[in-house]
Order: sequence, then structure tokens, then C-alpha cells
Amino acid sequence: MGNKQKHTQLIKTEAKRLGFLSCGISKAQFLEEEAPRLESWLNKNKHGEMRYMENHFDKRLDPTKLVEGSKSVISLLLNYYPSQEQTPNSYKLSKYAYGTDYHYVIKDKLKTLLNFINEEIGDVHGRAFVDSAPVLDKAWAAKSGLGWIGKNSNLLTQQVGSFYFIAELIVDLELDYDLPTTDHCGTCTACIDACPTQAIVEPYVVDGSKCISYLTIELKNNIPSEFKGKMDDWMFGCDVCQDVCPWNRFSKSHNEPLFNPHPELLSITKKDWEEITEDVFKKVFKNSAVKRTKFSGLKRNINFLKE
Repeated sequence: MGNKQKHTQLIKTEAKRLGFLSCGISKAQFLEEEAPRLESWLNKNKHGEMRYMENHFDKRLDPTKLVEGSKSVISLLLNYYPSQEQTPNSYKLSKYAYGTDYHYVIKDKLKTLLNFINEEIGDVHGRAFVDSAPVLDKAWAAKSGLGWIGKNSNLLTQQVGSFYFIAELIVDLELDYDLPTTDHCGTCTACIDACPTQAIVEPYVVDGSKCISYLTIELKNNIPSEFKGKMDDWMFGCDVCQDVCPWNRFSKSHNEPLFNPHPELLSITKKDWEEITEDVFKKVFKNSAVKRTKFSGLKRNINFLKE
């Protein structure tokens, strides 16, 4: 067994031990196919007010510009599918935001993995990325065979669906590279048909400025009145295009204690949400990704839904 093969096995075994669903590796190089797609999406203003998407265009497409001397992109998936969901009579919260903010949970695991690589393999330089830098997570995960990009523009995997986070380690170590998998969306249009705001404007293209996740989290101004009555009671994020995806029949509950919701979260009703105080917000969402929208943002969303 060559060194590359041995190192690859070591890394994949440790990733599994740390609780990652899967680990795929691809060569760190310019993302040729993604470049024109990203450019066209930005030119058509599909990113709404997410101006940060326009920054670091070259770094988004070339990991060697992010991490000097990088050779490999190690992509990792972490399941967040919950065992219980909110009470039906509630304003809805995207499942990924039920527990502790994933940035913290995954960053810790990635640091542990990077330390392990340094201890077991030698002096390896790299950086960990969780949604926090200009890295095209889904493109890298697809390139390394962890799934394919579906018509809802999410990464889909045959065995586990799509309720998982994607993260990367970009390292200056040569490894064995995985091959991409094939697209298994077929003729299915469930996500396109179900999207409450028709944000999936054509297969594989989402107009970010119409997406409920964008409207409830990223948008800082008032939600445009054209979306009145179309938000399907989502107050933070939206899971519709994942909930209807046939591949998510195979989702299994996560076993990460930090992703378990605050005890009160699942039973809060619409009436409770409408009367929520800042103190309750701070208690229920103490270390949650929901803090991103702040108390005022969540109130704005709830008021928009109840009007």
C-alpha cells in the first residue's frame, strides 16, 4: 500500500470516528465547470442582497488561492436530521437550526481531524472551512463523489438524502482522489413543483432572491409584499424542497447531542411565537444559528407571516 493510499484510509477512518457521515477527497484545482455557472448566476442577480457572493470570485473557484500549496480538498458530511419535529401548530424553523450552531460543532471536529493528520502523517498545512469562506462546498462534495447537485441545487446522496452539513479541509498533502457520482434526479420535479415562492426557476437553478431561506435570514430589509401568503409559515429558513425530495425518505436521525433542540423549542405554538420576548429568544436560541437573524429579524418574519 502506497503512502497516498495509507494516508487516505487513515483520514477517512478518523472522519468516521468523529461522527461524519462520509468523507470524499478531490484534487485541489480550478473548478472549470463551475466558473461560467457562477458568473452567469451573479450576472443575473440571483443572489439578491448577498453581495458577499460577488467577492473573491477567483478564490471561490480555486482552492490553491485560498490555501497556498494546497493539493487536496477533503469534503465531509455531517447529518443533522432530527428525531422529532416541531408541533404542527407552529411557525416553522429549518431543521438545521434546531440545536447548537453547526459552525461551532463542525469547526471543533475539523480541528480534531487536522490535528490527527499532523500527528499521524506529519507536518501538513491546511485550513478548515464551514460555510465561512469563499468555498463552493457543494461543488467540491459532488466532485469527490459524496453526492450530486440536485434540481433544488442541494447536494443529494442516494443512501442518506440531503439533511446534512458540508465542510472541508483544504490541505497541502497529496491523497487518493474519489470520482464523482452520477445524477439520480431523473424526471422528478417534486422540489420545483413544491417550492412555495417558485424560487427554483429552472432545474438546478435557484433564484436566491425568491428563496424563503434568503428572505427570512439573509435579507436585511423588509420582506417584499409580493411574498405575502406564500411563505408557508416558515419564520427561519425553509425545508420544503428537501422535505419533498424522494431521496430524503432515507434520512435517519443524527446522533450528535449538540444538535438536539432546546427542550422547549419543539412545543412552542404560533401564539407563543407571536408573544416571544427577547429573554425567551436568548434562552431558547442561546448557541443557535437562529441568532444570525437576531430577535428583531425573527419578530419581523413572524409579523410578516401573521399579518
